Amino acid sequence: MRKLLAIIICKLAAFAGRIVKKGSSKPGQLALKICPDIIAKIKLPGQVVAVTGSNGKTSTVEMVVQILERAGKRVCWNREGSNQIEGVATMLLRYATLSGKLKCDVVVLESDEQYARHTFRYMKPTHFAVLNLYRDQMTRNGHPEFIYNRIRDAVYPGMKLLLNADDPLTSTLADCGNDVTWFGIDASAGIQEQHAVYDDGACCPRCGAQMQHSYRLRAGFGTYSCPSCGHHRHTCDYAVTSADLDAGTMTINGELTLHTRLRALYNLYNMLAAAAITAELGIPNDVIAQAISDYTFKNGRTRSWEQNGRRIVLLTSKHENSSSYDQSIDLAIREGGNVLVMVDAVSRKYFTGETSWLWDIDFDRLKSGRIGKIYLAGTYVNDLVNRLNYTDIPAERLVALETLDDIAKVFADKEDLHVITCFSDKEKFLSRLPADARERSENI
Repeated sequence: MRKLLAIIICKLAAFAGRIVKKGSSKPGQLALKICPDIIAKIKLPGQVVAVTGSNGKTSTVEMVVQILERAGKRVCWNREGSNQIEGVATMLLRYATLSGKLKCDVVVLESDEQYARHTFRYMKPTHFAVLNLYRDQMTRNGHPEFIYNRIRDAVYPGMKLLLNADDPLTSTLADCGNDVTWFGIDASAGIQEQHAVYDDGACCPRCGAQMQHSYRLRAGFGTYSCPSCGHHRHTCDYAVTSADLDAGTMTINGELTLHTRLRALYNLYNMLAAAAITAELGIPNDVIAQAISDYTFKNGRTRSWEQNGRRIVLLTSKHENSSSYDQSIDLAIREGGNVLVMVDAVSRKYFTGETSWLWDIDFDRLKSGRIGKIYLAGTYVNDLVNRLNYTDIPAERLVALETLDDIAKVFADKEDLHVITCFSDKEKFLSRLPADARERSENI
């Protein structure tokens, strides 16, 4: 009786939430109060995929779903992105019949890296993909090793793990003893090594000894080996064997070629992970290639449009995540033009003005000759100014805007513009666009 009541209440609350366009986790929260083990009472299909990691969860899940749907599968997934246990409960009960059976062929979960251990007490994924572990949201997550322990607590016997072989920390999850499928980018792919401010790959995450690298992509990722304990990069089951970021192409295992408009390193990893996951689920290569090549972000993280003869690119980076900002900077440098860095909010969930993470971002790279003026804006503009004063960027190229309304001054220049900001600040920028530019951005 409690199960039925929980399902009904969740469905009604979810329906009301859709009308008012809010509340993707509240219905599940109500259901869990009525029946705390409601997730365990849901009859799941034979394939349940969970995806977690510091960066790339949402876009990887979106690609996996697009591939599966192209293959004719009915997919149950948390499209709203609410990835803690309450959001997962909402998603499952919305798709469930009143008897508790899911009306789908595959469940695909974006799972919060801290809270997967709670969700998986009640439902065990058949496939669990861990994309990466970076410095991320220090206020909430502390450090990558802390999050690693949280994810390890979510690994249960019988799960098939899909792990990033290039990440020495993530790859130690293989110590859990589960069957592992490895994915990564081979040195032969020809991707230029990217510098980072810090070196989290200096020491072996297993024994603490000095790690050796024959190839590095960035911040510890690459081909590594520990001379002390033998921890090393595993040979990949799914490897990027060639790639051209400027042309937007990558080839997996020398045979599966993908085309993309998402031309940053982390997007290659996301596409590779999506291909590996769906291949393990039995989806043919031609379906995978076409679906990924057709993929565009559904969440508006990257937008670009033409305005008065120049290109404007909005790059939404993850809060308090230096790796995400580094990737946005990399794309801005490769494409060239002016840059606007805007930090008006630090966290989406916590009231904090803690900005030490700005010092982990490799702003020095903006001294590139491909970059013109660098505009700085937001509540934390002085923190940005202080941080960039410690780079070799000439002072005359830095322009601090006193208020967000001064963003209008940015449009006096005719150069292409890359805007680097976070989820909370994206709309603040868009709302200050000239009327015709705002209309163009909304019609993408």
